[in-house]
Amino acid sequence: MGEAHYDIVWPLGRTAIKAIEAKPRIADLSKATIAHLSHYGFRHDEMIPVIEETMSAQFPGIKFIAPQVFGNIHGPRHGKDVLPTLGEKLHEHGVSAVITGIGSCGTCTPAVARASAVAERAGIPATTIVATSFLRQAVVNARGEGMADLGISEFPGVIMTQSDEELRANVANVLVPNIIRELTKTVTVEEELSEPAARDVIFSGDYDAVQDFLYANHWTDGLPVTPPTIERVEAFLRYTTRDPGEVLGVIQPANREATIWATAVNGVMSGCRPEYMPILIGIVEAMSEPNFYARDFGATPGLEPMVIVSGPIVKQLGFNYGTAVMRVGRQSNTSIGRFARMFLRNIVGLRFTPDESDKATIGLGMNVAAAENEDAVTDIGWTSFAQDQGFAREDNVVTVQSVMCSSIPIYSAGDTAKEHADRLVEIFGGMCAGWAHTGIKKAKNFPLLLMSPGVAKIIARDGWSKQDLQNYIWENTRIKVSTLYRHAWELGYTSFDLKELHAEGMVSDAYVQSEDPEREVRVFVKPEAIGIVLAGDPGRNQSRGYVQNQSHGYPTAKKIVLPDNWEAMIAPA
Repeated sequence: MGEAHYDIVWPLGRTAIKAIEAKPRIADLSKATIAHLSHYGFRHDEMIPVIEETMSAQFPGIKFIAPQVFGNIHGPRHGKDVLPTLGEKLHEHGVSAVITGIGSCGTCTPAVARASAVAERAGIPATTIVATSFLRQAVVNARGEGMADLGISEFPGVIMTQSDEELRANVANVLVPNIIRELTKTVTVEEELSEPAARDVIFSGDYDAVQDFLYANHWTDGLPVTPPTIERVEAFLRYTTRDPGEVLGVIQPANREATIWATAVNGVMSGCRPEYMPILIGIVEAMSEPNFYARDFGATPGLEPMVIVSGPIVKQLGFNYGTAVMRVGRQSNTSIGRFARMFLRNIVGLRFTPDESDKATIGLGMNVAAAENEDAVTDIGWTSFAQDQGFAREDNVVTVQSVMCSSIPIYSAGDTAKEHADRLVEIFGGMCAGWAHTGIKKAKNFPLLLMSPGVAKIIARDGWSKQDLQNYIWENTRIKVSTLYRHAWELGYTSFDLKELHAEGMVSDAYVQSEDPEREVRVFVKPEAIGIVLAGDPGRNQSRGYVQNQSHGYPTAKKIVLPDNWEAMIAPA
């Protein structure tokens, strides 16, 4: 009997970006008006004066406009993103070229590339300051924005480990010559390549040949995948009435269409069953929301998506919500967790070496999907995690958020709520304190706590609601301001300042009530943002906490829409 032969389809989506036409560079920089664009990190404030001083010495008539004129280019502040109006504002100020900085982390590098792309689309030449380790990521992100020849000006080495003297010398002697070269060079544009249609067979071969082909093209996670044949994809499509060509979202850096069809293809590859398709659609819808920032899941902290499933579907599809809840081994939990990462890899375009659009410094392994213990929620009378996201108790809901790491097992003992809550503050809150600067800077943080029903039962029996527990953790988890500032600087938030954040409305009065650097402030911004999910072995007094990235992957929940004949479709044959 011969070995099976597979005709497989493409796991990506069509590109949604057209190439940017080549713009003429600057012939005479002495007559140029140069705008600085910035995200105010990685010592850019120290570099700008040296850039201006050095370039002015060579081009006496050159003019510069400060970055504050245009605003922070890295994400929205106060709900306002500067990029949609940036091109118009550059023209209003008579800008003839742009210097954008600085790419020195996994999210700021895509941010500066996007800002330079806006300038280029507005007809203004741009160069982007990028630290050595992030050069490849800048190129990949620029291609996703339609720039085949992004003007990258390399800054050598690791910015945050250089002395003041070394930094200044590298700006004057290395960076500035790179800037001059990039603003005056001839730019070329590559031809656009044709892409397969959804049902086109891109490869035919036996099982091993299919695995080798997909792996060689960087379309797998390193493990064997189920070959995505048309027949298998169509089996998934039977569990939704939506058009296979419907676009659920377009996400940077790849800027490819996340269609229903592409969702099914990646579900097949991840080892999902066809009946998981409604959940997969909800995951893609959640991760395609602009405020989820899936585009930034290549950040250096190494964040991962965490999928949380709530509602009757937990039992219907055989999710594990008890002992060893976060272990691989149950097909629904494992394959759906794998799908979330496969989606980021293939559709969003986040891959590490050699692509380097994923710049996790160390990285976190794939999370299996967490499932909520609905019976335990009912027994103790708390709200479910889905209800906390605004849904009805009977709804089937999938929530996706970012997590970066988990805590040690948190064992808490005693027959009072406070005894358990104090241990959660000490271990869970203490772990989150090291990342407090990001949540405070963004005015958002969403830590996640998986709690054994056995622990929750004692807390509830003592008269505490889930909201009481959230308030206690929020009020009692604190960090010294001096430590907060040190952590922020070491990350690269070199302009972190609580007074400025308060003036901008990002933090409350409680954060600026004193000048004492040894005073303590709250780690968590809002008590209701502390997520609590009941899951795990109810016979053990354990919880486990997860630190949320706080800049990307905010909890985003979607109602799982089931086909009308769902009960019949999942009934045993």
